[in-house]
Amino acid sequence: MQILDHYPLITTSQPHSCAEFYQRYFGFETVFSSSWFVMVQRPAESGHAITLAFMSTDHPSMPPGPELFNGRGLLMTLQVADAMAAQAELRAAGVTISYEARREPWGQIRFQCLDPAGLALDICEQVEPAAGFWDSYIPSEDV
Repeated sequence: MQILDHYPLITTSQPHSCAEFYQRYFGFETVFSSSWFVMVQRPAESGHAITLAFMSTDHPSMPPGPELFNGRGLLMTLQVADAMAAQAELRAAGVTISYEARREPWGQIRFQCLDPAGLALDICEQVEPAAGFWDSYIPSEDV
């Protein structure tokens, strides 16, 4: 099997609002739009583009499911170079921060916000973990 692309498809009553959210705050561009489906993409910075798609609940394609996304059980991580600056930028633009930036002991500075469909965005910067944090989680090799 040759996989040519991958992207999440989120069923929402607001596909165009979701697309606008990612365009406005994260630099995505619309690559396809219809009355019931919108695909957005952020140009490649790390070797591959990031693609998201949003579909309304009244889509005519009629596959089994997907049901309306309820905002639970999915967290999309966006890794950034500077999480504190990203939070300040989003807050200044009017985005509500649902989890304030903090340095996590496993090695991230992260914060969260929600998109119009209720998808939680975990925006993080990789940093050094707290000394010894991973010791009890990674088994030592037998010598």
